[in-house]
Amino acid sequence: MSVEDRFKKRYKTGDTPWDIGKPDFNLIETVVQKSIKRCKALDIGCGTGDNSIWLAQKHFQVTGTDISEIAIEKAREKASKSDVKCTFLVVDFFRNQIEGAPFGFVFDRGCFHTCASDKERKRFAKNVASNLEKNGLWMSLIGSADERRQGPGPPQRTASDIVTAVESYFEILLLTSSHFDSNRQNPPRCWVCLMQKREDVSEALRPNL
Repeated sequence: MSVEDRFKKRYKTGDTPWDIGKPDFNLIETVVQKSIKRCKALDIGCGTGDNSIWLAQKHFQVTGTDISEIAIEKAREKASKSDVKCTFLVVDFFRNQIEGAPFGFVFDRGCFHTCASDKERKRFAKNVASNLEKNGLWMSLIGSADERRQGPGPPQRTASDIVTAVESYFEILLLTSSHFDSNRQNPPRCWVCLMQKREDVSEALRPNL
C-alpha cells in the first residue's frame, strides 16, 4: 500500500494519533523565539488544520495541503469555526504544483520523514525549495532514530538522513532534539529542523534532463 493510500485509509478509520486537536508546541516556540516574520506560509500535510489555523491567527497568509479529502474537509470546518482565513487544498505534494507559490515559510509535521529513501527525501527537499522564495524558511518535525521504541510510532530518521537530503538546497539554522506534541503519555521523540533556502540553489533546482 502506498503512503498516500495508507494515510487516506487511516483518516477514514479514524486511526490518526498525530491529530491532537491543537497546534504543535514546537511550531509555536520556533516561530516566536526565531521571530519568523509574517508571510505567505505553506503547511504540507496539514491534516485537520490546527497548525495552519494557528499560523493564520498570527497573521500569516496560509495555504494548507493534504492528500486526504476527509482531513481537508475537517480543516475547512475548523477554520470557519475559528473565524480565520486559510486556503485548504487536496494536493499530492510530490505530483502537483502548489497554488500561491512562492512562499516565505514552509512547515511540515511528519511529512518529510515518511520518505523512506535518500532519493525520496532529496526529492522532497527539492520540492520544498522550489516552492520557497529567496531566503525562504522550512521547518520540519521529523521522527528521531535516537528513540529506542517498543511498539508503533512515526517513521524514524537520523540527523545524517536529514543533512544528506537537504544540504544541497538549504542551510540548516537549527537541528535539535525534542518530542512531538502528543496526547500520548510518552510522546515520540522528534527532530526540530529549521532551514533557509540557499541563495545559490537555482542550478540544483533545474529539472533533470
